[in-house]
Amino acid sequence: MTENLEKPSPERSQTRVFYTNLLHNRPNGAPANPTESSGNHRCELPANLLHKRGFGLTKKGGNYHVRKRVPTDLKATIGKGEVWQSLKTDSLRTARRRAFVALAEIEGRFEQLRGQLGMPFDPTLQRPSGDGPGGVPAYAVQDGGRTLPGMTPDPPVSVLTFGEVYDRFMSDPTQDWSPRTRLAYQTTQRLAVSIIGADLPMDQLNRAVCRDFLETLRYLPKQVSRAFPDLSPKEAAAKAKSEGLTNLISAANINIYLNKLCVVLNWAVREEFLVRNHLKGLRVADPVNQRDKRLPFEGWQLESIFSAPLYTGCLNEAEGYARRGDLRPRGTRFWIPLLGLWQGLRLNEACQLDVTDVRDLDGISCLVVTADSLVGSTDKRLKTSSSERIVPLHPFLHDLGFSDFVRCKADDGKTKLFDDINPGADGIRSTSFSKWFILFLGHAKAVKPKTSFHSFRHCFRDALRDARVDREVAMALGGWGSGSKSGFDVSDYYGRGYEPSFLREEIAKIDFHRVKALARLSSHR
Repeated sequence: MTENLEKPSPERSQTRVFYTNLLHNRPNGAPANPTESSGNHRCELPANLLHKRGFGLTKKGGNYHVRKRVPTDLKATIGKGEVWQSLKTDSLRTARRRAFVALAEIEGRFEQLRGQLGMPFDPTLQRPSGDGPGGVPAYAVQDGGRTLPGMTPDPPVSVLTFGEVYDRFMSDPTQDWSPRTRLAYQTTQRLAVSIIGADLPMDQLNRAVCRDFLETLRYLPKQVSRAFPDLSPKEAAAKAKSEGLTNLISAANINIYLNKLCVVLNWAVREEFLVRNHLKGLRVADPVNQRDKRLPFEGWQLESIFSAPLYTGCLNEAEGYARRGDLRPRGTRFWIPLLGLWQGLRLNEACQLDVTDVRDLDGISCLVVTADSLVGSTDKRLKTSSSERIVPLHPFLHDLGFSDFVRCKADDGKTKLFDDINPGADGIRSTSFSKWFILFLGHAKAVKPKTSFHSFRHCFRDALRDARVDREVAMALGGWGSGSKSGFDVSDYYGRGYEPSFLREEIAKIDFHRVKALARLSSHR
């Protein structure tokens, strides 16, 4: 390339044989050879960025860090491929100036380590050049929580334990959780702290620890505290594995625990309590297809449910709901299963309804499924943003007397439509009703694997298909997302949506005429 120096710019050779990575990464003592090719025609970074920032600087957590590759002869001892040192500044100008001292100190520690290992070393490089105690600079040199010999560890990484970090996550004021979400993180906390250990330093939380956590979950028995009250989760899992027990938590539940803990570790990385999340990518394969996790009720189950004494005549709606009698109470337990079947409401969507959530819109009686409240309720939650919707009241329920039921609640000055449902320990109203419904299915002899209250929504979706209701309309009525991450396609945000009168025509198309018990129920109005 030297022959180009005397030539005008247009006449200079444009052939590039001296690559940037050779300029910056010459082997020690090797002369530059203009004809030498690196074999790699691409730089890892554009040259302008290399020259602008320099020194292997990178920005993390608001501050600049200098990165230094660990020499090959020391990799086995240090255990990592590079070391990072925080320069304690967010100014690029200041970081570039401090980088000289930091890099010199790192090289000095490399030489000290070589001396300790009995390897050849350069004593000149061993002289301390820092401004901290004993010549150690004020910047802590670390590599994924591992400190080089003679360096001062970074207190936030080396001092905090796993239990302390999880506590900080739970008390973070920026978290806006529903009671159910907070309970899920608390449940995961108890399990993770028991298995991983509250006292484990965060710099020791590595991939092996995360894999051990996963392996314990794979053999964890269901309701482990009841099944093995005297054993820790880890001991119970070991016992279940050795004895070949099969009553274990599902793959779906395992992945829920992993997902929750992964969120915690991602937060720890952002807060610089952890260098990286070693749990990323650890999941178990779920052998059950999503559509098979819950099944719709079969015809015989619906017949059994709506032929039960609660719907044909019972002693009362309280303890005597499963015994034959002359009363036909039409209260909470009567209406909520019907709302699941005919309106497609999720259990908690029905249980948390305010009286004012049943209102006339353009002259159409509708159920308004929303987390907002006209009367100041603070306990309402929705599963997803797409769950918010209006669902016109089906004519079957209107004829059965649901509108009269709502009117009576309003006349009595009630705020909640189903005011006799008390919130559970998690603050969710559906918790207690769900337990009752399981007992109800048993009394009605309608139990079948993979069916639950949510099966009513599956029946509702099948009824929409049978009625040839357009898919987009069905998604709107059921509050289902369209498949994108947010639950909506871009086109869903255009326009005002469907008019209540149109939705009423569509929902009125669904019918369960094959269920004779429902026809008999209507005849006893």
